[in-house]
Amino acid sequence: MAGQKMLKFTDVDREMPQKRPPNLRKQDFGEIYAEFATAKAAEQASRCSQCGVPYCQSHCPLHNNIPDWLRLTAEGRLQEAYEISQATNTFPEICGRICPQDRLCEGNCVIEQSGHGTVTIGSVEKYITDTAFEEGWVKPIRPNMERADSVGIIGAGPGGLAAADMLRRQGVQVTVYDRYDRGGGLLTYGIPGFKLEKDVVMKRMVQLEDGGVEFVLNCNVGEDLSFDAIRGKHDAVLIATGVYKTRDLPDSDADGIVNAIDFLTVSNRTGFGDVVPEFESGELNAAGKRVVVIGGGDTAMDCVRTSIRQGAESVKCLYRRDRANMPGSQREVQNAEEEGVEFVWLAAPDGFEGDAVTGVKVQKMRLGAPDATGRQAPEVIEGADYVEPADLVIKALGFSPEDLPKLWGVDGLEVTRWGTVKAEYETGATSLDGVFAAGDIVRGASLVVWAIRDGRDSAAAILDYLNEAAAVAAE
Repeated sequence: MAGQKMLKFTDVDREMPQKRPPNLRKQDFGEIYAEFATAKAAEQASRCSQCGVPYCQSHCPLHNNIPDWLRLTAEGRLQEAYEISQATNTFPEICGRICPQDRLCEGNCVIEQSGHGTVTIGSVEKYITDTAFEEGWVKPIRPNMERADSVGIIGAGPGGLAAADMLRRQGVQVTVYDRYDRGGGLLTYGIPGFKLEKDVVMKRMVQLEDGGVEFVLNCNVGEDLSFDAIRGKHDAVLIATGVYKTRDLPDSDADGIVNAIDFLTVSNRTGFGDVVPEFESGELNAAGKRVVVIGGGDTAMDCVRTSIRQGAESVKCLYRRDRANMPGSQREVQNAEEEGVEFVWLAAPDGFEGDAVTGVKVQKMRLGAPDATGRQAPEVIEGADYVEPADLVIKALGFSPEDLPKLWGVDGLEVTRWGTVKAEYETGATSLDGVFAAGDIVRGASLVVWAIRDGRDSAAAILDYLNEAAAVAAE
């Protein structure tokens, strides 16, 4: 009976996959968590209470059928578990690694609320799909019928790739354009290997290519190819560029002050074996340096932990609020502390010293009255300024959208006052006929799982658009 396999949360304690010791893991860029063994994955999945209202599922942006694939894992029916997981999530092996489960599915687990410790949903999800790749259950896309319709997707990140996958499954001819030399977007060049090893992303790229998705790489839209040319070639276009423009600080152009995305991209390129002049020269290399990272989100956590692995002399993270108000994952903060990162809470930059940076001028802060959202606003403590020595300062203050209408020379593409593409909720339809948008370029910098959700929703809307066009043409 299925029930006998489940509801073991009162007898079986929560257990994560074993984590590599800090002194070992900070020497390389390998993932820090080991894989669950089959027996351990089944045991941890069996802790699920199979509750009548699964909050884990409702708080997942993709509404994954989590209780179902946990039960199947507990019963040893892994191929079925994978098929159910894949039905709602284009990249479960990626979400299992990098989703902030503590804020989403696991953070809303019913048995967590009752004091028994959440089910380790992300680790089981990762295990299911890694097993599926090993066993050959992950097949190239083979549509039942090919269609003549063609869709161009600008951006090979998670949103664009999710849409490409969904459209190809319906037989649509898909071409993906991207500025980088490898697909994957931030999955490839933004997220470090210790959170997401790159062969995991590359396997999905191969699967999409084998399934008939065409990739045009090293293609800067607006320079190498115009937006109008892409639009003229395809029956519909999806904009899924993400947001890559770094939010800046005043007077932060001295040598040694760099943007987080540049630092992380170069680090990931070297991981692929690429020779990168900025790394070789030391410009974007933390080795032997006193590193200060400014910011408190997940990108800042990626930067401090990358700096440790590159051999920095010291790594400090400045954040203007306290630990409890930090937007990044608490799990990542703990991992960083274990690896030797020092967090300087309630500290904000107020300028820099040196033509080649030698220090960050720091203002000490305190938390004042809550703002309209209930979050306490930081206030400067007068007379508590000091200088934090630094040879490399990394700005990890978040990302803003590029000015796409100007960059691409396109008229009529409406944007919001924040610079994001103005698009209809759920469908992603923009002000231009047949042009859709999905992911961060619509919602602003957000989670990978939301980009996947947006990409899938826009793919469904594009299919409706193509079907309506075909119906009109047939009349």
